Amino acid sequence: MTEAIIKKYIPMTETTYYTLCAVKEPRHGYAIMQFVNRLTEDRIQLRNGTLYTMLGRLVKDGIIEIVSEEKGKKTYQITKDGISLMLREVKRLRYQLENGIEVFGQELLEEKLNGREKKDKNFL
Repeated sequence: MTEAIIKKYIPMTETTYYTLCAVKEPRHGYAIMQFVNRLTEDRIQLRNGTLYTMLGRLVKDGIIEIVSEEKGKKTYQITKDGISLMLREVKRLRYQLENGIEVFGQELLEEKLNGREKKDKNFL
C-alpha cells in the first residue's frame, strides 16, 4: 500500500469505515447498506449514490475487490491492503478515544450514569 493511499484514507470517514467493516465478509451493495444500518443502529444510512461511488473508488484503490458478479450484482470483500488500512484506523481511533477519556473521563462517566446515552444515539 502506498503512502498516498494511506494519506487519502486516514483519517477515515465514517461511511468508509463502516463500509469496510461490512465487507470483511463478502457482501453486495444492498447487504452492505443493511449491515451498516444494523451495526450503527440506523445512525448511518448509506444511500445508493454515496455507496456505489465509494465502492468504485475503494476497488480502484485496491482497498476492496469484487469477488463475484452475477446478473449485474457485484459482491465485494476487503483486501489485505484494506485490512491493513483498517488496522491503522482502528489504532488511530483507539488512541483518540483514550485521549478523550483521559481528558473528559469524569464528565463521560457522569453522562453515562445519568442515562443520556440511551436517549441520544449520537452520544458515544
